[in-house]
Amino acid sequence: MQTLNTESTSTVTGVTEVRHPSWVGRAIKSQEAGVLLGVLLLGVLFSFGTPHFLDQTNLFNVGRQITMLSIVAFGMTVVMISGGIDLSVGSVMAVAGVTAAALMKRYEAAVPMAVFLSLLAGLGIGTINGLVTNYLCIPAFIATLAMMTIARGLVLLYTTARPIYDFPRSFDFIGQGYVGPVPFPVILLVIMFVLMYLMVRFTVLGRYAYAIGGNSEVARLSGINVKLNSTVLFAISGLCAGIAGVILTSRMAAGEPTSGSGMELDAIAAVVVGGTSMFGGKGSIVGTLLGAILMGFLSNGLSLMGIEPFVQMAISGVIIIVAVTISARAR
Repeated sequence: MQTLNTESTSTVTGVTEVRHPSWVGRAIKSQEAGVLLGVLLLGVLFSFGTPHFLDQTNLFNVGRQITMLSIVAFGMTVVMISGGIDLSVGSVMAVAGVTAAALMKRYEAAVPMAVFLSLLAGLGIGTINGLVTNYLCIPAFIATLAMMTIARGLVLLYTTARPIYDFPRSFDFIGQGYVGPVPFPVILLVIMFVLMYLMVRFTVLGRYAYAIGGNSEVARLSGINVKLNSTVLFAISGLCAGIAGVILTSRMAAGEPTSGSGMELDAIAAVVVGGTSMFGGKGSIVGTLLGAILMGFLSNGLSLMGIEPFVQMAISGVIIIVAVTISARAR
């Protein structure tokens, strides 16, 4: 028996038989399928460990908990597919949230205008990240690390490290409202998932992201404007972080300057667990959503079972190491 990539051949009495892998075999090799299997196994495990895990109320609670993480991770996914990384997303969340809160509280801006300008702030910071990375030729890790510090410092300076609260109650609906039994943040998550999936899967920008991440020099020689498209991808990441920041501010009913701390690490974890390569050129929005759900299930289930948060952190770290190892070996 001789194995050749995705086909196998065997010779019997001089006749060569070509065997194509079954759909089961292809599914097993897919990291997305592996994450989905992990989500299902966790669901079964925690359903035996605690009777409340599969309750509709708890599942909606998990959905609300992973909304911000998933939306930030969607933006991180497109950047990492193109071979970059964005460490500033947590600080961008704080900037967007404080911007919305300050506009409503201190300048009496209408809720739609405050939300629009806060999203514009996130988009602007993401664009700056892209420009610095691509046109000043500073590595994305360094550029976005610097922006993480700059943005966090500025928002703490503006607020004197104090939260801004007491703004219009209508703003609370974004993070706390319901449409029927479904939390509104979950609806926003579904909308963002569909939009990002369509962008990555069916647009020219999505195809360019994979090409740039696969080999940026080949992409440039093929006529792709690598710098421009990469900058747009960073801008999308900033916008996603801005959306998450607005939702989080609405949910907490306060513009907290320290909000979003550590979100960049959680987002990277969800993206990597979902199958996106740290080296670029490979990944999907579906995988990222599954990765976020897996992390949400893990955190919620362990909490319901009374497991200490420090143990949860250790388990999450082990999962990340396993996911990165699988990604590296697959590459």
